[in-house]
Amino acid sequence: MTVRELAEGLRLEILTGEAGLGRHVEHGYASDLLSDVIGNALENSVWITVQRHVNILGVAKLKNLVAIITPRGLKIEDELIERAKVEGIVLLRSEWPAFEIAGMVYAVLKKA
Repeated sequence: MTVRELAEGLRLEILTGEAGLGRHVEHGYASDLLSDVIGNALENSVWITVQRHVNILGVAKLKNLVAIITPRGLKIEDELIERAKVEGIVLLRSEWPAFEIAGMVYAVLKKA
């Protein structure tokens, strides 16, 4: 499943344009602790987090994550979105709480 297919299927808002939407999603990970993500997230995962600062981009690049999903319609500063575009990291946003997003990501990846 591609990032685009995941975003469309779960009605996620794409914040960073078209770049990276063709990458394949193999796993998901939900955590707000950066060291936890560094230690445990698998490559080619989507990461669900409420964190919205520049350090999440570094973690995503380090772990080769395919996208970051922010829950609850949380505001993401334009500066972070622009930096994510430069770094080639897809930022997605949902109105759903993180718990529901994790369940939906799990369900669609299990079917794929």
